[in-house]
Formats: sequence, structure tokens, C-alpha cells
Amino acid sequence: MKREIVCIIPARYESSRFPGKPLADLCGKPMIQHVYERASRAKALPYVAVATDDERIFKAVKSFGGNAIMTSATHRSGTDRIAEAVKSLNLSADAIVVNIQGDQPVFEPAQVDEVIAPLITEPAIVMSTLIYKIVLEEEINHPHAVKVAFDKDYFALYFSRATIPYVRDKKLKADYYKHHGIYAYRRDFIDTFTGLPEGKLEKLESLEQLRALEHGYKIKVVITAHDSIEVDTELELEKVRRILAAKK
Repeated sequence: MKREIVCIIPARYESSRFPGKPLADLCGKPMIQHVYERASRAKALPYVAVATDDERIFKAVKSFGGNAIMTSATHRSGTDRIAEAVKSLNLSADAIVVNIQGDQPVFEPAQVDEVIAPLITEPAIVMSTLIYKIVLEEEINHPHAVKVAFDKDYFALYFSRATIPYVRDKKLKADYYKHHGIYAYRRDFIDTFTGLPEGKLEKLESLEQLRALEHGYKIKVVITAHDSIEVDTELELEKVRRILAAKK
């Protein structure tokens, strides 16, 4: 039997830093369309949909021929929104659900294969995500670039907006890795995850993946060679415009 793999892109209109960003114009298309089209190019994904609580986003996705699923406006995080969306898909418990954030319009489709690989090869793994070795000095201390520390087996120890690890001995040099908002989960683990109470660290850092770690679940991290920009501001949107224009 062929393994079920689907991608759900959570997207909400309200944002404290950039309201309406999924619909922001990006080279003639709304940003959410760029994310959707890139996800659709991933060979491992036979089905892609946007999960949203906003009629404007729903209509925009439908207008370019995409799949859209309306969800509640009360969800705590993107994964909580995905949990509602996948209930309508009747997936098997072992199906793999890929979560790509709606503000990553230049991620590489090959990253889908990278993030699902641990769940395909290791049955005990329930959740995985991508990390990237930081090469821009400015990102090491920037709170929008979420840093991650991981163990020798590539399981996350902690995610933080702070700079981790802290280097006490200035004669030593650390490698820093940032987190990309691309996840893969087993279908049954999504229900487990969303049934957990909000973690204290999750609330402090505003990072949903900490909920899993706080409750004792492991997250496998995969180092990707592809960087990706998460658009949180108009300035970052303009940076992406330049990248896309250069590729054309």
C-alpha cells in the first residue's frame, strides 16, 4: 500500500507584525500562492491544501485553483489548525502530514523529501523538522531566527529566540543552527500534540514546537542545505521580491 503523505499550509490573516501577509502581493501573486505552488512541485505530495480561518484567504486560494479548508479562528498554533483540517481527509493513523508555513514563499520543494525522510525510515519517530546552519552573522542574535540545540542523534534539545548555545569561553567558537518552519508528523501524533496543554516555555518563547519537548516527545531535526526566508515584515517581503526577480 502506498504511504499517504499530504501537505497542509496553515494561514491566518491576523498578524501583529504584518496583517494580511498571506495575501500580500509578491510579483503579481499573493504570497500564499507562491507557497502553495512550491509545495505542489514536491513529488512526494499528491495533495496540498491551505487551512485558514479567513474567508479572504479561502477565496484567494480557490481563485488560483488550490485546495482550501476553513477552520476555526480560535487555534493556538499552526499545528492546531492543521489538526482540524486533516479530520476531513480520513487519513490513516500512520499517514504523514507535512506542515509548511504560509510565510515561506521561497522554500525549496526538495525540502519536503528531507523532512519526511526520518518518518519513512524510522517508525518510532513521530515528528521531524528542518534546521539550517546559520551563515549570516545578523541572524545569530536576531529573535526572528529561531535557534536550535540538538543532541548527537539529531534530536532537538531546545528551540529559542535567544542565541544558543551561549559560548562562555571566548576562545571557543560555536556553530549556530536556525529552525525552518517546515514540519512532518504522523497523523495520530497530531491528535496527541494538540491534546497537550500549552507549555510554559511555549508561551514564553511563542514557539509551538516547545510544547512537544516540554511533554517529553522527541523531535528529529534534519540539516538542510537550503535556506528559506520567513516573511514577518514588509522589509522581508521586499527582500523576497528581489530574490524572485533575480531568478527570473
